[in-house]
Amino acid sequence: MFFRRGRPLTFAACASPAVALVATAAFAPLPFSVAQPGVTADVLGSYKGDEVIRITGAAVRRTDGQLRMTTIVATGPDARIGLGDVVDGWFRDDRAVMPRDAVYPSGGTTQQIERHNAQEMTRSQDAATSAALAYLGKSPDQVKVRLKLADIGGPSAGLLLSLGVVDKLAGDGHGGDLTGGRTIAGTGTITADGKVGPVGGVGLKTQAARRDGATVFLVPKAECGEAKAELPSGLRLVAVSTLKGTLDSLAKIRRGEPAPAC
Repeated sequence: MFFRRGRPLTFAACASPAVALVATAAFAPLPFSVAQPGVTADVLGSYKGDEVIRITGAAVRRTDGQLRMTTIVATGPDARIGLGDVVDGWFRDDRAVMPRDAVYPSGGTTQQIERHNAQEMTRSQDAATSAALAYLGKSPDQVKVRLKLADIGGPSAGLLLSLGVVDKLAGDGHGGDLTGGRTIAGTGTITADGKVGPVGGVGLKTQAARRDGATVFLVPKAECGEAKAELPSGLRLVAVSTLKGTLDSLAKIRRGEPAPAC
């Protein structure tokens, strides 16, 4: 009888601070951001009234199909995220809970982070232009490229911007389009020498891509696992690691041949 009575009393005594801890956690802000699928933009067209890619100094092709860069939308760096938000995000396919430091640089104000993201986008645009012109063997002294994506920051549009420049200037090299008339989406950073890098949030970006009509999604090879985990029906993943490799894969898709998959 002693041990049977003692155990419930011991549990009750320990439960009181535990309940208080859970209650405190439920209302305390947590170091997370909650993200969801964001907008996509066709880099071959316009976004918010502005032509995304404008080229001078060279003949520009009329293109068909779409090359859609993808985004996620995350709660702001100063947003108050509670336990309920985190639990809700864990149980939804269209939400992702990520450490705040994985989304935003740590230690900065909202204004500083916005400036950082704008600088990252500028660097990404410069690298995208350099990679595309280098692939085509064109001089930046004669061909000028202006890239504009209003209110979208960060480096993740680099690959798609490079592809857009190539498509507008040269297409598939035989009078056709890189897309073959399809809606192709993707993500990935790019360096001036054409290397594609990972970006994060790929699972949410595939949802945004499929929502906006894409049937093919270009994903950095390092993020294939994440992309496959919650892949929307009807969306084909193509693993990429360089600009040239991506263009080769698009050529295979146009010919109806297998391309590197995740």
